[in-house]
Amino acid sequence: MVTNKGIAVIGGTGQQGFGLALRWARAGRRVLIGSRQASKAVDAAKKITEIAGDAVKVEGMENAEAVSRTNLSVLTVPFAAQAPILKGLKGSFKPGHLLIDVTVPLESAVGGSSMHVMGVWAGSAAEQAALVAGSEVQVASAFHNIGAEELTDIDKPVDCDVIVCGDSPEAKEAVKELVGLIPNAGFVDGGPLANSRTVEALTPLLIGINIRNKARAVGIRITGLPHPTW
Repeated sequence: MVTNKGIAVIGGTGQQGFGLALRWARAGRRVLIGSRQASKAVDAAKKITEIAGDAVKVEGMENAEAVSRTNLSVLTVPFAAQAPILKGLKGSFKPGHLLIDVTVPLESAVGGSSMHVMGVWAGSAAEQAALVAGSEVQVASAFHNIGAEELTDIDKPVDCDVIVCGDSPEAKEAVKELVGLIPNAGFVDGGPLANSRTVEALTPLLIGINIRNKARAVGIRITGLPHPTW
């Protein structure tokens, strides 16, 4: 089991990170919520306990401590914070650490529209994460297109597939396990990490569809593939 040492959710106090942490904690996994301010992470952990029950295994702490205590981290921060946070965490990553990047380079990071992506010199936010984190860290990208509101509504299954891109089979296997902990979500292998450029661009498309249709939880399904029984 890839997640037996726990899942560090970096940026777990934000909406997306909190939703993922909540789902994984409720599924019985140990979750370490990371934040630049330990007090915010502790508050988020308490909130998850209130929602999911006292039996969940969730702790809050600073980002570096969360990363150092496991071999699997999920990065759920705004694009503007991605590179600075990863630079600060380089000393906490052990060789072979698995990093799942959920970052989308939305134009809103520089005051633009959340319905457009920015050009990234590395090609995508995920490829930038791989460059900054270093060659000893195995990176995959995933969970870009599951809405935070759908994740936090724990009484409902998630109606969305998760397209996963990466060059590391181990990182992809970790994501497959994480996807399997979210009821009704489907794992789809999206190919190499470079394909994150296409997958990341789907997020602003879905944001626009939500806005135009006054919806809140638009997702995607890839047809023609075997999926879990729904």
